[in-house]
Amino acid sequence: MAWALKLPLTDEVIESGLVQDFDASLSGIGQELGAGAYSMSDVLALPIFKQEESNLPPDSENKILPFQYVLCAATSPAIKLHDETLTYLNQGQSYEIRMLDNRKMGELPEITGKMVKSIIRVVFHDRRLQYTEHQQLEGWRWNRPGDRILDLDIPMSVGMVDPRANPTQLNTVEFLWDPSKRTSVFIQVHCISTEFTMRKHGGEKGVPFRIQIDTFKENDGGEYTEHLHSASCQVKVFKPKGADRKQKTDREKMEKRAPQEKEKYQPSYETTILTECSPWPEVTYVNNSPSPGFNSSHNMYHAIYLEDLTAVELTEKIAQLFNISPRQISQIFKQGPTGIHVLVSDEMIQNFQDEVCFVLDTMKAETNDGYHIILK
Repeated sequence: MAWALKLPLTDEVIESGLVQDFDASLSGIGQELGAGAYSMSDVLALPIFKQEESNLPPDSENKILPFQYVLCAATSPAIKLHDETLTYLNQGQSYEIRMLDNRKMGELPEITGKMVKSIIRVVFHDRRLQYTEHQQLEGWRWNRPGDRILDLDIPMSVGMVDPRANPTQLNTVEFLWDPSKRTSVFIQVHCISTEFTMRKHGGEKGVPFRIQIDTFKENDGGEYTEHLHSASCQVKVFKPKGADRKQKTDREKMEKRAPQEKEKYQPSYETTILTECSPWPEVTYVNNSPSPGFNSSHNMYHAIYLEDLTAVELTEKIAQLFNISPRQISQIFKQGPTGIHVLVSDEMIQNFQDEVCFVLDTMKAETNDGYHIILK
């Protein structure tokens, strides 16, 4: 029996990490976006941010960090003294991030005169959305085909070398820069905070995002994989001019407060300094490049030939196609006309027509580090 499988999300599967600690009680979040619970996205690794904990390690409060990143956008005046700053951004507007060399004399001499690589990401701040990030981002992709969550404004930027935006990672950009030279990178965030809230009665409160920057130096093999520094800040993104209106509203609210109440809040700063945080979890790649004979084009059909007509054989053949271990495929389902998922059995395979064609989708298994495969 010959099967042809169309893989619209091949790059995502290949370049995806493995989610850990998935909370099954959160599996329904974000389904109003239309992605379904089985979609994959660009980033599957869970972020390590925790709202109830500081991003700063306890021993680093007085430490001089090697780099400093400054987002040229004002912080909100309506933030209490000991809370993290919050910065409002307009959708699609270019914002400058100044990349500053903060090293003391003689610190990190191995990067003097050399380039470093920085990766900028827009990720979720809330824990509940972090757990379903792959569903949320894939839902956004379906609703905004061809758009990116994060872009670099290359003509505006200064000192940036070899900028890259992976077409399968909509919320990530990267570039090289020389710390000894002036570097300012301009970014544009195209998603808005209310696109990821549950639609109920209108006027929903938007979710906060994080902008995180991770910087790396070259290893002995010339790859930029040795971590140097990470920092992030909390932002909300509004429709054009909405951030200005929100900033004005917060300012007017604060002006109406009594003097003793005002003392409990931070002043609004003209710029936002990203604070040190843990590095973004390293993504475990199944395969970082197409294997021989494997075309990663979304529109290619890939033939699978079955002899025994068993679920075990199908699992092995799909694993070969993805260049992963069969153990990483937990179960294979067939999606019915109403969207229900039916477990594929030997009998079902034996009743499939010859040369039948399926589109493959994947979702993370809840109980282990494997994947479920959905035949559509």
